[in-house]
Parts: sequence; C-alpha cells; structure tokens
Amino acid sequence: MFNNTLLHLPHPILPSFASYRACRKIVSKRMSTATEPKVRKFESVEGAVLNSISKPDGIRFRLVSYNILAQVYVKSSFFPHSPPACLKWKARSYTILSVLKKLQADFFCLQEVDEYDSFYRKNMESLGYSGIYIQRTGQRKRDGCAIFYKPSCAELVTKERIEYNDLLDSVKTSNEAKGDEKAEDSQKDSRDLNDPLVRLKRDCVGIMAAFRINKPFHHMVIVANTHLYWDPELADVKLAQAKYLLSRLAQFKTLISDEFECTPSLLLAGDFNSIPGDMVYSYLVSGYTKPSETIEEEEEAPLPMCSVYEMTRGEPKFTNCTPGFTNTLDYIFFSPSDFIKPVSILQLPEPESPDVVGFLPNDHHPSDHLPIGAEFEISRE
Repeated sequence: MFNNTLLHLPHPILPSFASYRACRKIVSKRMSTATEPKVRKFESVEGAVLNSISKPDGIRFRLVSYNILAQVYVKSSFFPHSPPACLKWKARSYTILSVLKKLQADFFCLQEVDEYDSFYRKNMESLGYSGIYIQRTGQRKRDGCAIFYKPSCAELVTKERIEYNDLLDSVKTSNEAKGDEKAEDSQKDSRDLNDPLVRLKRDCVGIMAAFRINKPFHHMVIVANTHLYWDPELADVKLAQAKYLLSRLAQFKTLISDEFECTPSLLLAGDFNSIPGDMVYSYLVSGYTKPSETIEEEEEAPLPMCSVYEMTRGEPKFTNCTPGFTNTLDYIFFSPSDFIKPVSILQLPEPESPDVVGFLPNDHHPSDHLPIGAEFEISRE
C-alpha cells in the first residue's frame, strides 16, 4: 500500500503572476544590459535643415563604415584588457548585428569580415540587405571587405575588385625592362623588406561598385570600401596603396560616366590605417585641398576628395581605441560637388565616455574600432 502521508504534504508556495512578471523583467533587464551595445545618434550638420527645406525632393541615404574586427584576430593575448565573455564569437556576432541594425544605414562598408558566407550574408539578408564581398589575397588571409546595401534604396549596376598585390606587376615589369637577373632570386627570401616584391605584397584589398538610386529621381552613386596595410614602419607601402586606389577609382568613375552618360557621386570609406595629416591622409585630400609639404605637386590625387567629418565637425579624436594605440584611422571621403552635401554625421564618444573607458572591445563595443557614418543629400543636377 502507498503511504498516504504523501497526500498531506503542504502545497509548494508558488509566486503570484505579478511577482513572476517582475522577476522576469529583472532578469530580462540584466541580460539586455550585458549585451546591449552603445550606438550613438546621427547629428545634423549646421545648415542642413534649411537646405533640406529648400530642396524637399532630394535623395537621402545613410552610409556607415565599420571595421568589425575579424574573429580570426580575436585572441585574449591580443586583448587582455577586454572582458573574456565579450570576445567570444557568439556574443560578438550578436552584438555586431545589433549595432548594424540600430545604425539603419542604406550602405554599410565593413572591413575585417571573416564569416561572410557562414554568418553575415544570410543575417544581413534577414535585415533587408544584399551584399558584395572580396576576401584578402593570400592563403592564410580569411577576412576581407564587404559592402551591404538595401535593394529598396539602390540597385547594384557593376562592381570591381581592388587587389593591392597588383602593384607587384609594375615592379616586375620594371625589373624585366632593366634586365634585372636578381629579380627572380630575390623572391627566395620572403622576409627581405628591401626587396620591393616582398615589401609591397601585403594581401590588402578593396571593392568598388556603382549603384543606381531610382527614387525620387535617377542618380548614380559609386561606393568604394577598402582596408589599407597597418604597419607604420611601411608608410611608403600604404601611400603606394592609396595612390593605386585613387587611380583605379578615377578610372572606374570615368567608365561609369561614359557608359551611362552621367556625373556619378563618389564615396570612399574604410580603415586607412593612417592618422589625420600623415602622408596617406594628405595624399587622399590633396586633390581638393592645398597639398601639404609631404606631397609633391605632381603627386596630387587624381580625384578631389574630402573627409566628411573634417568638413563638418573635424576629425574624431579616435576611431580605434586600445591600450597601445588610440587615434583616428577610419574615414568617409566624398567627392564634393554642387549636388551632394552631408546633412548629418554619426556622433562618436569622447575619451572620458564611460562606454570606452578601459579600451575596446568591451561589453558596449564588439570591435576595437568605432563605426563612423554620414547621411548625404543629393539634389537634382
């Protein structure tokens, strides 16, 4: 027989529905606090509101550039200052997507994308974006550059890859013309930085594409995204990459202008691994501003480009924030004209802002870089 004492045990005290909701709210709040990224707002540029009122039929679109930090480079030894939990891929991937969703850009120029097919492409599609991607050259390089765009805003017309290892071709051609018999032998020591074939082979890439915006009127926009080499000891290599980038971009712009009989707007974004005022930065803006002393007149850029932040609020105090280095490396350049104007820019934190104290990545920012962004307005030509 069963022991009837079991039937007389007191009933467990269950929480009321109200207390259950309160507990769930507390847990939910704690979870959201731990994973919720810090995303700042876009701030209107002075005079932009008045210009928009006077031109109500203009095209508006938002572009964001962001080095999202490839997971292949995320190691606790590289980021000992970062909370270990925020470095794990599951947490980072969720936070990165959350940041991108909150920014609500029409174009994203992302660098250090290393899970494009397995993660970003399908997840960005679920947010309403299509994408194009170029992986870095070299067998050991897994990351690359991606441009995501909203088909509801822009139609992809054509695209071209930019591979900076193509610079080696000009060196080889020069060696052949000189009859340099040592050129082939010099490649045996792949660490000899005095050999230009070794020095220039950095496996960096970029991508550029032409888009047609159809509403409220037709207009062609060229968007380019790149990631230049990082090492400050190889500043000459970064400058060579910048020159090759603008030469390719100028050719691409001419191609689009001739084929579609138009004057396309031109935007260039990315991680240029160059601080404001250095050789690369000075070269990139030399076609628009007076060249600095470091730029020869005959080396001026073939395109007029200016930085959207410098033109509006001044360059940010930093876009990269680590214990060993905190400064600005990321930029959005555009070719100024009478019919394209920046109307707002993405705010960035101050050095003393709580969400960046202790350096990046952290629970608020999934990358060691910060996103930068601008909203542009295009009026009828």
